[in-house]
Amino acid sequence: MKKGCALGIMLLAGMTMLSSSAALAASEGVVDRRASAAKNMQKFLGTEASALANTDPEFAAMRDRLLYGEIADRGTLSDAQRELVTLVVLIAGQTLDDFKTHVHAALRVGATPVEIREAVYQCAPYVGFPRAESALRLANEVFVQQGIALPLENQGTVTEETRYADGLAVQKSIFGEAIDTMHETSPEDQKPIVQNYLSAYCFGDIYTRKGLDLKMRELLTFSVISAFGGCDSQVRSHVQGNLAVGNTRENLIDALAQSLPYIGFPRTLNALACVNAVAPARPAVK
Repeated sequence: MKKGCALGIMLLAGMTMLSSSAALAASEGVVDRRASAAKNMQKFLGTEASALANTDPEFAAMRDRLLYGEIADRGTLSDAQRELVTLVVLIAGQTLDDFKTHVHAALRVGATPVEIREAVYQCAPYVGFPRAESALRLANEVFVQQGIALPLENQGTVTEETRYADGLAVQKSIFGEAIDTMHETSPEDQKPIVQNYLSAYCFGDIYTRKGLDLKMRELLTFSVISAFGGCDSQVRSHVQGNLAVGNTRENLIDALAQSLPYIGFPRTLNALACVNAVAPARPAVK
């Protein structure tokens, strides 16, 4: 056999081996995604297959392998945090068909009834009372079904006399002296909304409550506002707020990854742009 011909055969054999290795790696990745999806669906939902698989198996596979086969195994969020983020983005979108399923899932992975309720309450200043109430009724149905006594224990910490001052203190602990500037520059006819209602209701009645710490409340707020879309100014403000209370860029990105299957790419990418504007990625170390 000529030397050139032998070399060609060796190169062809090597390329074939590389191609086979790549195919094997890709195949193993598919197997891993399927296995991870089955494992995580069992953990979160108590089943390895969704009802949709009976009528639309391809669609169910796409959804389940993305959410439970990839996203659920990555990032900085705990299982309970993942479900709390999921609950609030479902409320933001009023896509409540599976809300009870995710209340069950949250309980299954360690979220307490109080944490679930507080996540719903946290939505009210941003989505309005009716949307929060719709979700609250569904959550309470699950609690009753699970034998959890209602009402749950109180978590409020303010009184009628202290709600404004306590709320303003929490607000300024997150956003700093910019709050004073906002109050001072607000038109007189807007002060009830921008000053009184925001500081006393949103931050006084809600943010001062027990049951969730400030870091989790800010992460949920960021998730709700991001899910709305079209709220870039507020999203950027709450990126800064999250950093101020100790959450990281990675926490925010992971919350958006968890939200992605429920809110879609446009809103996710818009929120990621807000994260990048306020908390840009660190340059790679060479």
